Amino acid sequence: MSNQAPHEARVIPLRAPTARPAAAPAPPVPAAREPLWRDLVGDVLRRERLAQERTLKDVADAARISMPYLSEVERGRKEASSEVLAAAARALGLGLGDLLSLAQGELTRHSARRHGRSRTATTPSYDGLCLAA
Repeated sequence: MSNQAPHEARVIPLRAPTARPAAAPAPPVPAAREPLWRDLVGDVLRRERLAQERTLKDVADAARISMPYLSEVERGRKEASSEVLAAAARALGLGLGDLLSLAQGELTRHSARRHGRSRTATTPSYDGLCLAA
């Protein structure tokens, strides 16, 4: 039999131990995260509201939406419907197309920064709303 005590487990290694490498490889650098559309639109709404020196309550009342909901839209916590976005834009004196165009401009700037390039003569300029299906 064996010379082990009756209540001790016998450990059998599944593979031979290997020498550890001198230095572990560095973890991969995470890719920059694409911004969410709701974050871009919320940033534009908040920036426009603050530029007009208006309160959240004032804009929410004018748009006929609740103040907490507008706050969550501005912070990118809620994905607002086109009706809510249009109402918020109107309350700020913008059209829905204006709001989306401003958000699209933010996305273009973010993408240019992410890819380490600035807008040049060879980079197409988008002056209006550009949606593709």
